[in-house]
Amino acid sequence: MFESIEIKSKEKIEMIDIMDSIKEAVTKSGVRHGIIVVYVPHSTAGITVNKNYDPVVEEDIMNRMNELIPKDGHYQHIEGNSAAHIKASIFGSSVTLIISNGHIELGMFQSVFFCEFDGPRKRKYFIKIMKDEH
Repeated sequence: MFESIEIKSKEKIEMIDIMDSIKEAVTKSGVRHGIIVVYVPHSTAGITVNKNYDPVVEEDIMNRMNELIPKDGHYQHIEGNSAAHIKASIFGSSVTLIISNGHIELGMFQSVFFCEFDGPRKRKYFIKIMKDEH
């Protein structure tokens, strides 16, 4: 099963919890055992698994990223969004998750986040679900 999902970021940088759409895709697929790949096809956005229980964690992550990779650094990229490209490279463009007994295997307080580094923008991410045949 393959699904393309549109998302609209509201801030210059933000972490958007996308776990509900991933769970919905698993339910629709009917897959009981397998893997999910969630892929972000943008060079100024990324994806990560992290804590969803306390929103301060998201804020801490983004604030620290801005300290480490400032928007107004000495970059040569003409579009002026080099910091966003660097942050996206650090976070990565995909995550792989395990489906077991119809449930996504994550820690108690974990979720999947779409990470915007050059918003606000209309974006998308892809979900690919593969059934374990064994």
